[in-house]
Amino acid sequence: MGVKDFEVGDRLKVVGYESGGGGYRQKLLSMGLVKGTEFEIVRRAPLGDPIEVRLGSFNLSLRGDEAAALRVEKAE
Repeated sequence: MGVKDFEVGDRLKVVGYESGGGGYRQKLLSMGLVKGTEFEIVRRAPLGDPIEVRLGSFNLSLRGDEAAALRVEKAE
């Protein structure tokens, strides 16, 4: 599942990357979105892009294409 399938306030966990998201994979890894990382969706722009997420003690804005490169599941 992708980030777009979840709502504001959901806690998610990175389980991998989409095969077509190769261009964004290294960028996401360098921003701390490694496999197993948990984050929360804080807000979405009115048209859905970008999406703001909270990773630990900082917030990060992801463009739609970047967020689509992530495979996530709901965190427990």
